Amino acid sequence: MSANRDLDATLKYHNGTKHSYLSIRAHPHFLDWQNKPLLFKIYPTLEVLRLPRDLRQTGVAALSAISAPTMVPSGEAIPDLDALAQLLFLSAGVTKSKKFAGSEVFFRAAACTGALYEIELYVVCGDLPGLSAGVYHFGAAEFGLRLLREGDYRSVLTKATGNEPSVAHAPLTIICTGTYWRNAWKYRSRTYRHFGWDNGTILANLLATSTSLGLPARVIEGFADDDVNRLIDVDTMKEVAFSLVSIGWSANPAPTSNASLEPLAHAVMPYSKEEVDYPAMRLIHQSSSLAEEEIIAWKWAKVTVSQPADSASAAHPLKSLTGDALPSDSIEQVIQRRGSTRRFSRSPITFEQLSTILECSTRGISADFLEPYGLLLNDIYVVANDVTNLPAGAYYFDRAKGQLELLKKGNFREEVGYLGLEQDLPADASADIFFLTDLNNLLARLGNRGYRAAQLEAGLLGGRMYLASYAQRLGASGLTFYDDDVINFFAPHARGKSAMFLLAMGMPTRGN
Repeated sequence: MSANRDLDATLKYHNGTKHSYLSIRAHPHFLDWQNKPLLFKIYPTLEVLRLPRDLRQTGVAALSAISAPTMVPSGEAIPDLDALAQLLFLSAGVTKSKKFAGSEVFFRAAACTGALYEIELYVVCGDLPGLSAGVYHFGAAEFGLRLLREGDYRSVLTKATGNEPSVAHAPLTIICTGTYWRNAWKYRSRTYRHFGWDNGTILANLLATSTSLGLPARVIEGFADDDVNRLIDVDTMKEVAFSLVSIGWSANPAPTSNASLEPLAHAVMPYSKEEVDYPAMRLIHQSSSLAEEEIIAWKWAKVTVSQPADSASAAHPLKSLTGDALPSDSIEQVIQRRGSTRRFSRSPITFEQLSTILECSTRGISADFLEPYGLLLNDIYVVANDVTNLPAGAYYFDRAKGQLELLKKGNFREEVGYLGLEQDLPADASADIFFLTDLNNLLARLGNRGYRAAQLEAGLLGGRMYLASYAQRLGASGLTFYDDDVINFFAPHARGKSAMFLLAMGMPTRGN
């Protein structure tokens, strides 16, 4: 059995990695630029199968791709090599690069903390049109695949996920891993939170792209960690599987494979001259890992979300854009245009724009830990700094009623700037979105694995809001925060909850 029910492990990690005004000053961190990690995982001895670069124009509007309900398989949905290339490029590919002072900066399809891109993708597939069955690593630098294991190993994932139907019938499954050091170089032990955020933004792109291609997709958090890590043969002291995504549908489940999972020992290019170890990250990952015999029970554990009491303050029903007012830019166009805004202009956005972002991004996620469909683990709180037709103030978003409930009225730019680690971005933004969860309730239901799920969901919702913002020609940027001060700011409504993520949005300055 795993340590998933040793709930003190999550509380110790979460509390130990909280930011506060004092902790930031008591434990300053200076970046060693000479030891900055390589931003790509490279297997130098393995040949690269280059992926096709012709981007398929689906014509599916970004907001439609984000908000579409779960796609129920109605027949065979087998992606070909072109579709796989599109999925990988629009979720984790290099969309552009710029040269600064002799160095080159790479921009990826999904937002990532510190632009360090610690999430790696692996493909496990049967025979696809244009690609033989195998286990592959996606090399973003070369935009290609490297074959790690030849043959159909999908049944290994079927077993590891407790015979999850979407995995058993998936022509391909993408494994997302987190690489400790690549993000810890800057963020130290707090990096494990970033695994969820940065994996989540990738999944937002991946799910939207799958929808645009007519491919069912489902996020899987219930899997036996050791089995998945063994399949892709990662050094778990440095890199670990964090989530799976099943893509497509085949009427015939994956055939059983009797092949043994021998260690591969493929050479990997070092990320830095030396790496600093942060044991707290490995401990929380180990404590939130599941054994094969636990998967079924974990999947049957139901999360109950208690609804807060009705707010006595004013309620503002959402007023989303409709019809011709909705932007028509395709999901491909929006992802390629998306960036992380570095400066906001303090100009207003409309209540209709904010409503569209909230409504489109929170309709539901196809995931094994979010049943029934539409359940979310995170509550959403909003600080409106400058939104036309919405009084400035702090709000709770009641999804069930489709409205923002005023918690306190006033101009809180200074306060929200402080909450966002004393940065200008949240203070200058038109609106700031905070993701909070009832961590004690979540852990009681899902164990430590629930912590992974909550961070992943927050990143995925934030990723959707990135896309919904850019679809409307707005800007957005994910931020870190002073944990307990966020809860105190939204108290008493948010009392007992824990802060997961923060997204600032608004009108970018020119050049952003």
